[in-house]
Amino acid sequence: MEKLKKRWGITSNYQLIIIFIVFAITGTISAWLSKPFCVWLGITKNDLGFWFTPIRLLLIFPIYQVLLVLIGFIFGQFKFFWAFEKRMLRSMGLGFFFEEEKK
Repeated sequence: MEKLKKRWGITSNYQLIIIFIVFAITGTISAWLSKPFCVWLGITKNDLGFWFTPIRLLLIFPIYQVLLVLIGFIFGQFKFFWAFEKRMLRSMGLGFFFEEEKK
């Protein structure tokens, strides 16, 4: 736990517990939303077979990202999760979304 606290720059166990709760809630909600979202788009396992799961995961990824920041905000951890999102997206090569304007 101490390694995570140091890596994430947090000091209290309470904040660490809140962060874990936010990750758990976000994962649960995004998994729960994935079925109706795919039905709404007309994506079914019968039509796509093997490709259903990878396509479903790719579609749910942006929803997860938005939910993570939103639920983090609700739990008072917006600053942590916004920084976490920016780091993750930069590591995936999507950092151009957050580039600061150079003067």
